[in-house]
Amino acid sequence: MALPRLRDRLGEGGFVVSAWLGLIDPVVHEAFLRADFDAVTFDVQHGLHDTASLRAGIERAVLLGKPALVRLPIEDRALAARLLDFGASAVMMPMIETADEARAFVAVAKYPPFGQRSYGPTRAGELHGYADRADYVTDARNETLAFAMIETGASVDNLDAILAVDGLDGVFVGPSDLSIALSGDGTLDPRGAQAEAAIKRIAAATSAAGKIATIYAATPEDAKRYREYGYRLVCVSSDQAVIAAGARALAEAVRG
Repeated sequence: MALPRLRDRLGEGGFVVSAWLGLIDPVVHEAFLRADFDAVTFDVQHGLHDTASLRAGIERAVLLGKPALVRLPIEDRALAARLLDFGASAVMMPMIETADEARAFVAVAKYPPFGQRSYGPTRAGELHGYADRADYVTDARNETLAFAMIETGASVDNLDAILAVDGLDGVFVGPSDLSIALSGDGTLDPRGAQAEAAIKRIAAATSAAGKIATIYAATPEDAKRYREYGYRLVCVSSDQAVIAAGARALAEAVRG
């Protein structure tokens, strides 16, 4: 075993579909891990996770052969480093608006020379099967990924500077927050013309910088459209939304 070669799968022409997990139930996690997703993403920012559920969820993902990604709480750089030590393959930091904020994120997420991640991957090394932890450090420089979330007007304005930060692997777009920020009046419209134009621009700029564009998609149709724009990883819907939709469909089918 070794760290999943997520970067290779996200290379030119690659496309990764991730489940989005905000609930903490292990049975729910297993259902999505056993489905035909390439990866799973644990949402800490708006989900119900705590450190214990993240530790168990990352372990479950690794042992079932799927990369685990994590969307962090805003500015929680300490948790970013800790979850990588738990065995996560990628971390996403919300509300990155400047190159300095991106550099601070990279500092905790990447080993030198890219950052200053502190050494201590005991659990990650064990989970991923590294007999020699030095080999984990070598692989992690390239194979554990750091994504800055682009979801405000300032982050769009500073996009080129953020993308130029050494050690940052790419960006992750939050269409809902982005649409609210760009609307001028707080309107939520992630499929509106203004948000769509920004989403296209972000994909193009990220590709031109030689980095990886990733995004959240509320529906399969959104995911397919974002792939056409050049996004290489799409997190689709959520565990809560899928369960709620399934429950409604089942009840309606019986009563219909």
